[in-house]
Amino acid sequence: MARVRGPFDPEPISISSWLIPVASVIGGSLMTLVPLIATIPILPPFGLMMLVAWRLGRPDALPVWSPLAFGLFDDLLSGQPLGSAMLLWTGLILTVDLLDQRLVARDFWQDWLLASGAIGGCLLLGRFIAVPLDAHVDTLLLLQILLSLMLFPLATQLCAWLDNKRAI
Repeated sequence: MARVRGPFDPEPISISSWLIPVASVIGGSLMTLVPLIATIPILPPFGLMMLVAWRLGRPDALPVWSPLAFGLFDDLLSGQPLGSAMLLWTGLILTVDLLDQRLVARDFWQDWLLASGAIGGCLLLGRFIAVPLDAHVDTLLLLQILLSLMLFPLATQLCAWLDNKRAI
């Protein structure tokens, strides 16, 4: 297996150890391209959910600057105002890091509550950024937030499964 040196890591890391988390977040953002026929467009932000799930499950899996790149990719795909996901995803990850340092121990329910606030807040703030700029936002926001929160445990399970594959 090819080994590369991490940006701040003195010892080499395997390519799959960083490629799997990156591919899963990008794949989550690419889910907006799947042609689904729905009367109400309430597709959750799968890229954001995967980013939060990786951050809460394995904080060392992705570099600190990665929300900027993932946010740019998501902005280019979703049609949101350029820079909105970059700003919101980076602020979200920094807030989660700050709250994570203050907690002594976490369990699944605390992670779910933390992710619920983060994803819901990010969707709300994204709407407040997009509406004054006449961006095309016509989803039922509360329903989209609820669907995202209900699907978040699946994102954590997927990240845990991918983390097992990454370690092999």
